[in-house]
Amino acid sequence: MSLGGECAKVPGRHEETEKSMDPISADSHVMEAEDVFLGLPERFGDDAPRVINAGTDDDAIVIPALGPRGVRKRMGWAGMRTRNGIEIERRSGHKPEVDDLTDAEAKKLLAKGYEGLSPGIRDGARRGAEQDIDGVAAEFLYPGFFGMFSFENTDLLVACQRNYNDWLHDYASAANGRLHGLAAIPVQDPEAAAAELERVIAMGYRGGCIPCTSPAETPYFDAVYEPIWSMAEEAAFPLSMHVGTNSHLPREYREKHPNRDSVFDYANTASTVSRTLVELMCRGVAERHPTLKFVVSEFNAGWIAYWLNRVDQGLQREHRFRSEAFTGERPHEVWHRQFYATIEDDRPAILTREIIGVDNLMWGSDYPHVDSTWPCSREVLDEIFEGVPDDERQRITHGNVTELYGL
Repeated sequence: MSLGGECAKVPGRHEETEKSMDPISADSHVMEAEDVFLGLPERFGDDAPRVINAGTDDDAIVIPALGPRGVRKRMGWAGMRTRNGIEIERRSGHKPEVDDLTDAEAKKLLAKGYEGLSPGIRDGARRGAEQDIDGVAAEFLYPGFFGMFSFENTDLLVACQRNYNDWLHDYASAANGRLHGLAAIPVQDPEAAAAELERVIAMGYRGGCIPCTSPAETPYFDAVYEPIWSMAEEAAFPLSMHVGTNSHLPREYREKHPNRDSVFDYANTASTVSRTLVELMCRGVAERHPTLKFVVSEFNAGWIAYWLNRVDQGLQREHRFRSEAFTGERPHEVWHRQFYATIEDDRPAILTREIIGVDNLMWGSDYPHVDSTWPCSREVLDEIFEGVPDDERQRITHGNVTELYGL
């Protein structure tokens, strides 16, 4: 259905609500500025990302060595939904549809590249105005450039993530407590990762990101990661795995399908993190580090209730085939103690919250990405939480993220 401009709120609309009770987005994003890539081309040549054609409609992050595959536009499209004349199309209980960017105002903004993005995307000090439009109290920030997790060159990966963490700290610090960056942790080099983890904890970061898939030959239950898990656990520093932040996968491990289907690939994204979750939940990591928290971000969560039962059954089968009884913790127990998932407009997750855990779900707007609920987040939340007790909604949209990150 067409909602026109009904979602586009004006600042102050929710002033009657206590700011401390407004939703907090546990999954929002930045669009990286040129500073993130400074010095990398000089050190790593064409393997390094850099910004080209800044200030034009071809503005992009580019890795020359990858050719056409190495071009990533820096467009925060959701932030354009309040431009003049726009009519937001949205079905009840769902985020806005993908925007039509063919009108004159959109073309004018797109022609400016990064400089045409909403002010708060470019400047943390100005992001509060965009949060107020959406009725959001604060945001936790993930990267926009997921490629920083998948470089084959580990030295480049470490250098880029260190640059990113410095830039993100400055961007978030300008927001007067309404933005919280999640630092990138370069686990592909465990020693460097431990050093960077120690550094970002000292900088005041409250959590960090690791790849949603472990390096191909070193799964997350390998002993090489133990110093990272131990340090994060001791510091009460949650580690997040966001969709799209895959480790580099060598060619020999890649499956080639003759008939790729984009709809299947999009709908099947949870499969990329489910192997990782088994590594963490079933192969000793969670057992050795029972207070370490992990976040599964932007995979939604309606699949998790079913999946936990399948993992439980898989463990039983694995041990029966060895003629021995399974005596470990049940997957549900491990999940409820240590794991969280973020959702956007995921009504199935809400309807299965008793299995997933009310205390294990957190809402995120995904702003300013195209999949964002912005600027309709309040309306979407009202719809997906229909019939849900207020206290449970409050846990999922505010309380859980506050407790997890110690706000």
